Amino acid sequence: MNCFLRILNCVSLLHYIFFMKRGVFRIGIFTLILMVSVVLFFLLKNEKSLLSENSAYKTLKVASKESCLQCHQNTKGYANYHNPDLIGCSSCHLGNINSTEKEISHKGMVLIPGNLIDAKETCGKCHPNELRKIENSLMTTNSGLVAVDKFIFGEADSPNYQYHIQLIKNSPADKHIRDLCANCHLGADKKEFGAITQLSRGGGCNACHLNYSDEAKKDLETYIASNKKRLPTNHPATNIFVKNEHCFGCHSRSSRISTNYEGWQETLLDENEVLNKKGFKVFEDKRVYKYIEEDVHHKKGLLCVDCHSSHEVMGDGKKYTHEEQAVKLQCADCHFKEKPNTIPYDSLDAESLLVFLHRDYKHSDKQIISVKNDGHPLVNTFVNKDGNAFLIGKGDGQLHQLKPQSEICSRDNAHKNVSCATCHSSWTSRCIGCHNEFDKDEPRAFDLLDKKYGKGQWKEYVSEFSSSLPAMGVRENAERKHIEPAVPGMILTIDKGSYVGKEIGTDVSFHRLYAPNSPHTTVLKARDCKSCHTNSTALGYGNGKLKYEIKNGVGQWQFTPEYELNTNDHLPEDAWIPFLKPVKKGVVNSTRTDFRPFSVKEQQQLLLVGACLQCHKEDGKVMQQTLVEGIEPFLKKLNEKCILPTWK
Repeated sequence: MNCFLRILNCVSLLHYIFFMKRGVFRIGIFTLILMVSVVLFFLLKNEKSLLSENSAYKTLKVASKESCLQCHQNTKGYANYHNPDLIGCSSCHLGNINSTEKEISHKGMVLIPGNLIDAKETCGKCHPNELRKIENSLMTTNSGLVAVDKFIFGEADSPNYQYHIQLIKNSPADKHIRDLCANCHLGADKKEFGAITQLSRGGGCNACHLNYSDEAKKDLETYIASNKKRLPTNHPATNIFVKNEHCFGCHSRSSRISTNYEGWQETLLDENEVLNKKGFKVFEDKRVYKYIEEDVHHKKGLLCVDCHSSHEVMGDGKKYTHEEQAVKLQCADCHFKEKPNTIPYDSLDAESLLVFLHRDYKHSDKQIISVKNDGHPLVNTFVNKDGNAFLIGKGDGQLHQLKPQSEICSRDNAHKNVSCATCHSSWTSRCIGCHNEFDKDEPRAFDLLDKKYGKGQWKEYVSEFSSSLPAMGVRENAERKHIEPAVPGMILTIDKGSYVGKEIGTDVSFHRLYAPNSPHTTVLKARDCKSCHTNSTALGYGNGKLKYEIKNGVGQWQFTPEYELNTNDHLPEDAWIPFLKPVKKGVVNSTRTDFRPFSVKEQQQLLLVGACLQCHKEDGKVMQQTLVEGIEPFLKKLNEKCILPTWK
């Protein structure tokens, strides 16, 4: 950690202690000065001077020595920690601070600092550790997106290789990404002034940390309308107050996490079809959504960053291929079984300490919840003396008590390997019938990575968007065997021949791939037993009628699909696996090598419980006991009326 930040952290901490409103620990000014002096002495004892030849901070100047404010007078709106009175203007914008001549002073200036292309010279000078983490994060590399695409196109033999989206070339898979996917990565430059919106993509540090006040927005409009002659007096702030809008631009795509969280499901409707229709919404990119049900956390006013802290959003500096490897947080960290993992305030890392101080939290005398998987703290949480846990909403400052797991969740042995999201997600997005074809004659093809127009473009045609309860799949690796939600990630055809000039339809590959997914449609009430054990969609068969029939004392499950069979593999259009039949050898049906559908044996085990539910109520004594003891003891003492399934 560099000397400057160590000093800043310590001085900030002393400042906080000295000015504590509650007066728990008050000291005299002489004592404060003495303490600061001691801290500085020990920090600088073995360090080079801040202004030495090798210091990253040698170019920082205070505003009084800069020429910038000769023209840009009386500007306001800055965040407290980015005020030019403290760090000047050139710390962020560079330029020549010694001249009042416009052309000279603006030479080498960065108008919109924070893009990753210039971050080492701007934001990274004061935040080198954060920049290093961001450069390795999945939001920058898009490794998983590239890996899966190359795997599906047959350009890689595994979806687990490491990639960086800015290093891809122009293979069929690469061009597919450039044409349809490459907007959403932090390396994309923000080139226009203005607030972050639903249409924003990339922008490096700006993507999360740029905030325009209403006054700053009005000033910008006036500045542009005046042909850039009337300079703004309200500057946008750069701070840690990340809103959901900052996440929306990218995370409303693909698995639609942002829109799911707010309760909206994408449709193929045109905006003119839903004019003045209740329950529909047209977003800024003209996509039309219908309301299903919002996540309980969104309903309570919680932001994305209330759960996904800086440690998770910016990453930990390691390179990951897929998002589930990078996301360490679990529901059980806040909704714990017995008691949460905690750390004391004085054990916070420097990054967490600064967030704590910037948000002016007051619970330094209490334990703070830490994430079990990697130990990073959730600084907006605390546990009081009575053992009750609370979360402070980062958007509105509201206090939310964190409820432990319900009794049934904590004592349920039968579902101990089932993720929280599997039971508590009310719905998830589904799309099927996607066809990808290369149009070599498209005259204005836009390369999303290079931001250039050319000729020839991949185009995607989707048959249907819908929603349902999530399907279920099995995450199985060396660490665990776990049931998680699954969605139809890619039920699609790719006309590979069209890219190399072959006749349309002569070289088409078909893929039926489901993907692990955390829908972010959490509700308090868990899905009922039948919604898993007697639900065709949940089991992977697709929509349809799944019925348990008893004839002549023999019980059998029957399934009638809603969709016609796809001619490529003779499965229902929306299915993942065949009904009670093994998947053909060699068939790849998942976007992950450690995530799969249920085996036939597992399907039978689930449907066995489903058969019991035909007569036994799920809240009845028998079924409730099976949650604790498992079903095996009850199979040994069956009632003569019980007719279990016969498997063909």
